[in-house]
Amino acid sequence: MHASMWTYPWDVQDLSADTVMHEFAEAGLDTISLATSYHAGRFLQPRSPVRKSYYPEDGTIYFRPTPSRWADARLQPEVASVVQEGDVLADLIRRRDAGGLRVSAWTVCLHNSRLGLLHPEAVTRNAFGDPNYFNLCPSHPEARAYVRNLVADLSATYKPDVIELESPSFMGFAHGYHHEKDGVGLTAEDDFLLSLCFCPACLARASAAGVDGEKARSTVRRWITDACERPVPAPRWPEFPVNGLDVFRSHPEVEAFVRWRFEPVTTLLRELRDAADPASRLVLIDLKDGWLGGCDIAEAAKALDGVILCAYDMDPATVSRTVSEGRRAVGPDKILGTGFRVFYPEMTSAADLAVRAAAAREAGVDSINFYNYGLIPKRRLEWVSEACRADG
Repeated sequence: MHASMWTYPWDVQDLSADTVMHEFAEAGLDTISLATSYHAGRFLQPRSPVRKSYYPEDGTIYFRPTPSRWADARLQPEVASVVQEGDVLADLIRRRDAGGLRVSAWTVCLHNSRLGLLHPEAVTRNAFGDPNYFNLCPSHPEARAYVRNLVADLSATYKPDVIELESPSFMGFAHGYHHEKDGVGLTAEDDFLLSLCFCPACLARASAAGVDGEKARSTVRRWITDACERPVPAPRWPEFPVNGLDVFRSHPEVEAFVRWRFEPVTTLLRELRDAADPASRLVLIDLKDGWLGGCDIAEAAKALDGVILCAYDMDPATVSRTVSEGRRAVGPDKILGTGFRVFYPEMTSAADLAVRAAAAREAGVDSINFYNYGLIPKRRLEWVSEACRADG
């Protein structure tokens, strides 16, 4: 059983690598999951002696790329300015090789507003053709090439033990963009419908698979228009998303298109595994309703080395059920991990976290990740320690 904590490079720099290694060891963690590609945000920094808030640069990488790997790429990486202060990933790899913690490269793939604004032709677009600048499209050849280069460069140059792939898929419409405004009161199904991508790359790829994307687009446009015209929210499918794809059975053109969305994501994952150095294992980070983003957990596990199914906002019984279903999907021979936020009030005590970790272990996980080292008070690391002891 491995235990890790998602961590930002600036926290390692602010607190020092020695401090981080010591605190990880005290908490019973054997792995550090370091952000190597990340998006923008505003982060409270309770533990930093340098600052109490931080705004990371949008869509940047936290390692030094190999120029020759990117020579012909249209979508180019931008190195975060903190890397000028030191290559945290390289330092952690050196420490690992000297007997320190395992290193996992936590890599955000297609969630990149910087590149989306620079290359709007490569982003997802809703049924009306409106761009989602925060989400590069998994069907677009240049977006796929960007992520392949990212994974190939990381794995060949640094050889982390694991690369954790976040957002190699279609993202939801509501995803914390700057000052989002919604006066309609979008339902879960509305958000999903607005996230369906009908960009030229998706329409062409779907057509090649025998799927009529334009027919699906017409229906989805009508549903979104209906949602925007009603006086108050009224779900078309009150059971959404619990019943999964079954809600679309009476609309075969939409069902076919939604089922097709697994293809660009799964094939991208296969390409990433092929592009990566064999020394690094690749796992997908996802949620239990991954189908909303085009992720088929069973197929993802076949394409990669495993899956991390995050168990956010779940009681222990739901954690157990989610992990058990995940184990059945990925099979006995692939990595199955889970993740917990150590955020209040989602977790109100060490016991809250420990009972969920124990439920996950009993249901068959191989690893647990905790979120997030620099975002929680130091004393909450004691909760992580108890959860790791619950892991055995």
